[in-house]
Amino acid sequence: MWSLRLSAISLSVLMIAGCTDPKIDTSSMPAAVVSVEEVRNSLPTYKRDEFDQGLIIIATSTSFRGIDILNPHRMNAAEIAETANAQMHGLTGDQVIQRADQILRERRSREREQAIRTLKRLEEKREKAASDQQQLARFTIDSARYYIGASPYGAPEPVIDLEVTNGTDQVISELLLNGVVTSPDRSVPWVDESFYYVIPDGIEPGETLSWSLAPNRFGPWGNAQIPVDAELTVTLEGLKGIDEQRLWDSPELTEHELAKLERLREEYGGIALSRVE
Repeated sequence: MWSLRLSAISLSVLMIAGCTDPKIDTSSMPAAVVSVEEVRNSLPTYKRDEFDQGLIIIATSTSFRGIDILNPHRMNAAEIAETANAQMHGLTGDQVIQRADQILRERRSREREQAIRTLKRLEEKREKAASDQQQLARFTIDSARYYIGASPYGAPEPVIDLEVTNGTDQVISELLLNGVVTSPDRSVPWVDESFYYVIPDGIEPGETLSWSLAPNRFGPWGNAQIPVDAELTVTLEGLKGIDEQRLWDSPELTEHELAKLERLREEYGGIALSRVE
């Protein structure tokens, strides 16, 4: 009688044990290899690919770099088991799939937050560059003329006559300029050169000043072939304040940054950026 009851109890225990889902055991390499195969085989066929992907996702979430993520089907059970770690120990097949799904959701959330921060940074950089360009535009080159004059010693000398107005609210100590000398019958400029001019005592806000500058006559400005009807165009490239530091010089977005900005706008443009710190 007692023997029959014990047999029934033992059978019940075996039945309960048999109904328990197998779990991954990473306590040793042999145990990991065997347990991964057992867990995989315990799953319905339609879940096994998802289980394989789950193992890869969990393994790569621990910064493993040797695995071929793009070709997971090339991996065998031993290769997968080699990447297993404490995150996998004790998990059933369904738990592996669930944990991998959680890791993917968290990863996508981090990527989304990073993308929105990048979008905000690029937008701010573009706005700052545009604002600085507007500030620079308040300093105007009112007139510019190039001609060959005579030095105090009678030698031919190139001259640049400039008239400028400081429409900014800062005292300007130095101009960073670019000069281009052209003539109608020539497709290539005679001169295309950047230069600077340090303003004696600076130029105050609202002030207009005129100067006659003498560029190096031994350089392109002193080319004797430049005709008398050549025209000079001077553009402002930058300004320095009284502390000799560049003013309003925020760089514009590069082509790569512009392309990235447009791509991020398409994907995340409808999201309120103010929600991202």
